[in-house]
Amino acid sequence: MTGELVDKVTAGYTFGTPTLDLGALVDGGVGVPTAQVRIPLAVLNRHGLVAGATGTGKTKTLQLIAEQLSAAGVPVFLADIKGDVSGMAVPGETNDKLTARAAEIGQDWQPAGYPCEFYALGGQGTGIPVRATLTAFGPTLLAKVLGLSEVQESSLNLIFHFADKNGLPLLDLKDLRAVIQYLTGEEGGAALKELGGLSKQTAGVLLRELIGFADKGADQFFGEPEFETADLLRTAPDGRGLVSILELPGVITQPALFSTFLMWLVADLFETLPEVGDPEKPKLVFFFDEAHLLFKDASKAFLESITQTVRLIRSKGVGIFFVTQTPKDVPADVLAQLGNRVQHALRAYTPEDAKALKATVSTFPKSEYDLAEVLTTLGTGEAVVTVLSEKGAPTPVAWTKLRAPQSLMAPAPAETLESTVKGSPLYPKYAEPIDRESAYEKLAARVTTPAPSTEDKPKREPKPEPGMVEQVMGSSAVKSFLRSAASTIGREITRSIFGTAKRRR
Repeated sequence: MTGELVDKVTAGYTFGTPTLDLGALVDGGVGVPTAQVRIPLAVLNRHGLVAGATGTGKTKTLQLIAEQLSAAGVPVFLADIKGDVSGMAVPGETNDKLTARAAEIGQDWQPAGYPCEFYALGGQGTGIPVRATLTAFGPTLLAKVLGLSEVQESSLNLIFHFADKNGLPLLDLKDLRAVIQYLTGEEGGAALKELGGLSKQTAGVLLRELIGFADKGADQFFGEPEFETADLLRTAPDGRGLVSILELPGVITQPALFSTFLMWLVADLFETLPEVGDPEKPKLVFFFDEAHLLFKDASKAFLESITQTVRLIRSKGVGIFFVTQTPKDVPADVLAQLGNRVQHALRAYTPEDAKALKATVSTFPKSEYDLAEVLTTLGTGEAVVTVLSEKGAPTPVAWTKLRAPQSLMAPAPAETLESTVKGSPLYPKYAEPIDRESAYEKLAARVTTPAPSTEDKPKREPKPEPGMVEQVMGSSAVKSFLRSAASTIGREITRSIFGTAKRRR
């Protein structure tokens, strides 16, 4: 049986197109260097899952995959939750344990650093600031961040609709607060009535939520200059793909914010990239770390939007890897689209753990392994792997000892981060925030002229003859044009399936 499994894995992971090398089959507790476990580069836009309990090696696995993608000329996006992925910019350091591991699995390990860009959400941390305008972010994602009910989300949609149609740019939180205050004030009463489903009570709740959100420091995440996701698709001068690393330790206390912000990046890529079908290699591979935070407490509409985006974005040449603890963290409709699996060890200490283990086993193709036992005995840096072949069929399930990353498996030195950020051509583009005229200023500038008192009403003067300007502005043709122009301005902001604003080209 052992020899048969080695032959089956060797044949199942031998491809005729470029691949990424994940590791070697484990047989009898040791690696088999002749049975290499690989993944074809061309199927990485079919998405994937890297799962496992804390401390089992998930971060090193995504680092390993990201290195090889970069070497193949594919740009990569990573969210750095703990701050230790930044080491990709620095060559790794060898030791006896690493040398022995590489020899066991047939890896020719050489230290190497990779071209990286470092970003920070809202500039909170060491990195090029990443911001989004509220208009672009949209009501659906904002409702997820704020934890709104379906009724409150519906009301938020109406408020965004009002701002879109009335030429009121929502660049930051103060703009949205200004619009809500206007709608609930005396002057905006008529507009509020026209919106129908928006009550003053619900608007008040939204206003309080936004004030609390701003008090937590969220103001700095929204505004301009807005990040252009096309900047994630660049390659280095030597042809290697740029590894974009978004630093997140500074916002770890706001998990809903950073996970939803990552979804905004994916949604924007989906809206802006052209269809390419199935390319020889992806345009970008996006690693979605702590994926369970995205799906937690998500509305049905939100989950449907995620499912549709994941299903369709592969034709844009983008691959998404969700990184989480168990496949159970990912909704079934999304999980069904993740054809490439790297499953690290799971724990079975509690009844809930046992349930998650059973659910994980059920997501794998039939194999010679007792997966319930294997998944609880895997060592650090080992995983059960199955990927899609070039023909789209699942490969044999393989207990794999994974290769070691060639870059530093620790945070990069602070001086390296600082010099990389300041030396980036993108730094001047995004470093300084911009506060241009938007909804807040436009509404503040409105002056309501009080109606004249009925007492002591002045004697009516003869109406003067209209001048040339008044005659032109009062003509039916000009009025028709202005109505048409206003309608056109209202239509300029169109929204995607995620409620994000589509960029005008």
